[in-house]
Amino acid sequence: MSLFATLTEDGSYALTGAGYTVLVLIMLAVLILGCYLTKADQKAKTGTRRLVFSGMAIALAFVTSFIKLLHLPMGGSITLFSMFFITLIGYWYGLRTGLMAAVAYGLLQLIVDPYIISVPQMLTDYIFAFGALGLSGIFSNAKHGLLKGYIVGVIGRFIFAFLSGYIFFGMYAPEGMNPAVYSASYNGIYIFTEAIITIIVMLLPPVAKALGKIKTLATQQ
Repeated sequence: MSLFATLTEDGSYALTGAGYTVLVLIMLAVLILGCYLTKADQKAKTGTRRLVFSGMAIALAFVTSFIKLLHLPMGGSITLFSMFFITLIGYWYGLRTGLMAAVAYGLLQLIVDPYIISVPQMLTDYIFAFGALGLSGIFSNAKHGLLKGYIVGVIGRFIFAFLSGYIFFGMYAPEGMNPAVYSASYNGIYIFTEAIITIIVMLLPPVAKALGKIKTLATQQ
């Protein structure tokens, strides 16, 4: 891994310039593929609209991920609705685009704030955990699809965050505490607290109405 990452004194890996470059290229490729791999009978401008709206949502998620209402000492934060903006993409465009955009966002987080101790841990924390937010696309055309999709996406992210905490960081559990309980408690605090706050805001009538109008703009032919 010397070309793309170097081992640091604390046992984690730091990305090299080549590593950052490769991740940026992969992120862009995933996002573009997710937006343009549409059915053959769809107009070209549909892919462009997907790319623009998906890019805007990812940008909003990225910015709000740095607005932290609470930051836990071992990583993880309650942010200003950052997960919500990623689940919007799946809600607008379905499962395929939602998953690919969410994976691209995970790669972006990996580029900006990497903490790598192994390839499996990196995949679990960044690709699978953030990518799971794209599961919101399952309910793209369902009644109350945004709410259902957001909840499923958040649960998906929690599952992978829990697995990472249990498998890779369980040794940090307080003495006498089961690592599974530690991981579930630790990750549940910031993920579900943010989710509850987001759902309350999402269900406010003016917000719900505005989100409906935005979906119309995002999906119109």
